[in-house]
Amino acid sequence: MPKFIDRINEMATLENEYARDGASFVVIYGRRRVGKTALINHFCEAKSAIFFLATEESESDNRNAFKNLVSEMFDNELLASASLDSWAPIFKSVAEESEKKRIVLVIDEFQNLGKANKAFPSIMQKIWDEVLSKANIMLILCGSLINMMTSQVLNYDSPLYGRRTAQIKLKQIDFSYYHEFDKTLSPDEQIQQYAVTGGVPKYIELFDRKKDIYSSIRDNILSTSAFLYAEPEFLLQKEVSEIGSYFSVLKTIAAGNHKLSKIAGDLGVSQSNLTSYLKNLIDLDIIEREVPITEENPEKSKMGLYRIKDNFITFWFKFVYPNRSMLESGKVQFVLDKLKKNFVDNHVSYVYEDICRENIWELLSEGVSFNRVGRWWGAKDIEIDIVAYDSTGTDMVFGECKYSNQKKGMGVLMALQEKARHVNWKKDTRKEYFVIYSKSGFTDELIEYAKQKKNVFLTKIE
Repeated sequence: MPKFIDRINEMATLENEYARDGASFVVIYGRRRVGKTALINHFCEAKSAIFFLATEESESDNRNAFKNLVSEMFDNELLASASLDSWAPIFKSVAEESEKKRIVLVIDEFQNLGKANKAFPSIMQKIWDEVLSKANIMLILCGSLINMMTSQVLNYDSPLYGRRTAQIKLKQIDFSYYHEFDKTLSPDEQIQQYAVTGGVPKYIELFDRKKDIYSSIRDNILSTSAFLYAEPEFLLQKEVSEIGSYFSVLKTIAAGNHKLSKIAGDLGVSQSNLTSYLKNLIDLDIIEREVPITEENPEKSKMGLYRIKDNFITFWFKFVYPNRSMLESGKVQFVLDKLKKNFVDNHVSYVYEDICRENIWELLSEGVSFNRVGRWWGAKDIEIDIVAYDSTGTDMVFGECKYSNQKKGMGVLMALQEKARHVNWKKDTRKEYFVIYSKSGFTDELIEYAKQKKNVFLTKIE
């Protein structure tokens, strides 16, 4: 049985909604495989729940399946024998049953009902207003197609807008919980697996208990029959048209082109033609536009860079998509050997930076004050892996992340201190702190120096 890990805040939200006096209406959405159904199933344990999975069949087929499910759940022979051309009698039957006890009513892949009948959100709105909102029911609408869930349920112009009492956009599990999936993995093995799977539970399960990262990559991704071989196509094909154009954009970003001008130049298109693709990918939570953390007007900043947010999608577009012709012709070992030469330096080291940025919040316990964390870059290609600061105070943290097999010494700290001079935020009044993350530890000289300085921290991800 798959492990249920993290989701503490999400479970608290659901339990609060369950405890609400009267009806509640929760929307749960997020990309496929991220664990929405597992979250709902875990929450519904020991509760009276109806779980209906909407399919891509016709509206009448779905309605009939829902009728059969409800009649069977409540042993309602009258409903079972009824021939219905509307949804209302089925929901009324659930509402009547809720007079005896609170019922959790889940409609999973809700967007399929809207695809079958564009008017279904209006139908659902009327059912909520006239039936379910007056019952002892917790309604959960869940969906994987982010664009459709947004348009059908969350947008201002949706008939269901304003009805929900809570919403959860389910994201991937943070690295800090990764060790709970397999406690036998070393920190370094966890980092390398996380660099491929991200925090997607389904992907993590595939790699579970497998020590050799390259064998896992070969068996689960590079093989043309593997579960993850064509996963990005599956994730995107129902969200966008022109999937080839979106793949070209993602391949270009994964190759290291992050500026709008460089992406457009690499693709041979104008920047204006590119913006709609980038906006859609941002809306789908696949990429993000990032600016230096100290920028005061991010939307107007000319320093914006586009990055893929998902470790697996980044990995796939770096190492799988460009080599698909070879993989299709059976040259798996050749592609794997090529991957091994670039995996650590060109992929894991960047994911390590993300992990360190997530970990930096632990410095709050050391008395350092900050409320913003991110990257910083400026002119002359100067980049700082981590910058954290207190927007209402004067503390500022500068961090460097080194994923290599050599211990790091004074040179790394001095280089970081030099780069920090280029950051202008409260330059004359701020209190500076410096953090070095190193996979392989530190030299005795740097350790001794840090002991003498209260503003220098040396950290390993354990």
